[in-house]
Amino acid sequence: MTFRIDCHVKVLSDRVVERAKQAGLDAIVYAPHFTRLPEIRERAAAYSSEDLLVIPAREVFTGTWRNRRHVLALGLEEPVPDFIPFESAMAEFDRQDATVLVPHPDFANVSLDEDDLRTYAETIDAIEIFNPRHFPPDNRRARELADDLSMPPFTSSYAHLPRSVGVAHTAFDAPIESEADLLTALEDGIARRVVYDNGFDRWATTAAELGHLVYENTWKKVDRLFLSGTEPTHPQHIAYDGRFDDVAVY
Repeated sequence: MTFRIDCHVKVLSDRVVERAKQAGLDAIVYAPHFTRLPEIRERAAAYSSEDLLVIPAREVFTGTWRNRRHVLALGLEEPVPDFIPFESAMAEFDRQDATVLVPHPDFANVSLDEDDLRTYAETIDAIEIFNPRHFPPDNRRARELADDLSMPPFTSSYAHLPRSVGVAHTAFDAPIESEADLLTALEDGIARRVVYDNGFDRWATTAAELGHLVYENTWKKVDRLFLSGTEPTHPQHIAYDGRFDDVAVY
């Protein structure tokens, strides 16, 4: 028996849950942008059911907006803000013994490159080898990195839009019935298959998601969301008790 998990979605609603069930998924990993961990956990719990497990996670934006690395962390016990140095974030994940996944490796200015992957090989638990936002050369490069570094693979829909959920998933050869089960499967390198549709639906998803990407990377939105110091995942927000004030990049 295999358990099918979309390992990274950005949206969560009744429509998303229905879409996930239609795609035959057993679980999704919910990691919205710029949302604090307690809120993510609360929403994940509200939408979880016997039919679909929703697992909370954080995709942390490290570094500055123009030169950032995204890291997907599961199993966090304490919140970690965005816009702190990459090295500081990785040290915090180590301290919390979090499960660390690498989305869209070596892509543009938002990803870990080969040097980063080699440096933090002991911390990283899996690397994404297919992302429907990417074109074939990007996904080939990701697979090459995983193979060269002998890192376990995963895939996801990376859905920012409900229609994208389930277009790619990771099928584990082990029961995944809780958050703890998934963390164990990822950390122990449990056998899995990367499954995705490479037909019309995949390319329609790519087009729609890339259109959304253009919107979310406008400077006006960045300025409004992150640089005031009062947003939920800003490192100087009161919720972090000053722990990250000295490393905030904004």
